[in-house]
Amino acid sequence: MGGPNNVVRWFELLAAALFTFELTHSGLAVAAVSAARTVPMLLLGAFSGVLSEAVNRKRIIVTGILITAASSLSILVLASAGLVQPWHIAVASFVCGSVWSTEMSSRRRMVGDLAAPELLSRAIAVDSLAGACTRMIGPLFGAVAYDVFGIVGAYAITTALTLSNLLLIAPLRHQQVTRQLSIAGTARDLLDGLRSAAHQPRVLAVLAVTLVMNMFIFSYSSIVAPIARVVFDAPNAMVGFLAAAESFGAFLAGIVLARRTLPIPPRLMMVGGSVLFAVTLFVMPLLPGFWTACLLLAIGGTGTAAFSNMQTLLIMKDAPPAMRSRLLGLITASIGTGPLGQIIAGALADRFGLTAAVMLLASSGCALLLGCGYLWGKAERAG
Repeated sequence: MGGPNNVVRWFELLAAALFTFELTHSGLAVAAVSAARTVPMLLLGAFSGVLSEAVNRKRIIVTGILITAASSLSILVLASAGLVQPWHIAVASFVCGSVWSTEMSSRRRMVGDLAAPELLSRAIAVDSLAGACTRMIGPLFGAVAYDVFGIVGAYAITTALTLSNLLLIAPLRHQQVTRQLSIAGTARDLLDGLRSAAHQPRVLAVLAVTLVMNMFIFSYSSIVAPIARVVFDAPNAMVGFLAAAESFGAFLAGIVLARRTLPIPPRLMMVGGSVLFAVTLFVMPLLPGFWTACLLLAIGGTGTAAFSNMQTLLIMKDAPPAMRSRLLGLITASIGTGPLGQIIAGALADRFGLTAAVMLLASSGCALLLGCGYLWGKAERAG
């Protein structure tokens, strides 16, 4: 079920970016439309962790499928009538992003809960592998579908894919002890989650690295379509290859992580993998050819596989069961800082050019990641 969800997410992101860029020729406008999909994670991410303890997680997922399908269908209808504008897509993206904010604490939490303790790391790795695979497939098909069928065809496909999730989740049985949801209780639960994170150096480190990666590194995705079109002079149908290159590398590395647990310290896996991708991202726009840039991002993608795997695994292993959804909600909120980075990326692209924007983001992110790694190591030695 996570597969179609992620395909739809990345499919729509790229199609929306191409449509917006063709209408506006503005990197900032493209970044704003992309950011609309992730800003709910910052606003609602922490709350989603509390919600998933009060409402059956399967019910949250089914409701989310219906909302996402309705949102995509609305764009399909507007596009069919020739009325769709970038701001319509931004509103629909915000709605879909609100559903996406429940992903970590609901669907991914269910994956961890269903796995036997001795297979937890491999179960998380398989889920991360599926995520990398769909992040690769989504942009590739999104670019081709947009080039062949336009915005109407792109959203017709995503509407159908979203509804297919109902068939996948129908036979799933999920037993869960729920708690009463109240405004006062929600605030208390959020504070409990923050206190729990504050007393766990590993959890704090995961939150910090996640924040840096989404604000400074992954934010390049909001301008990847203009980069492919302008910097490398690629046609629409080929834009997806650059957008999918990182996830292809993550997919290959994910296969290794799913087959065996590597004897590498978590700090080195998470920070080292993140730094590897930051470095390749810095170099990417300087390369002379499109396919060389794709290859380099694929190499860097092996590092994002390590980052993604550790992001969930460390929470599921280190946090008390009662706190896991709340802490995963905080992870979602950290991911939600991405829109700020996406807007910064777009503004830098309009002011200094696409190449300089990517290099400034990557170098800043790399420096902060190294700082996180240093503080993480210091906390482990002190403990």
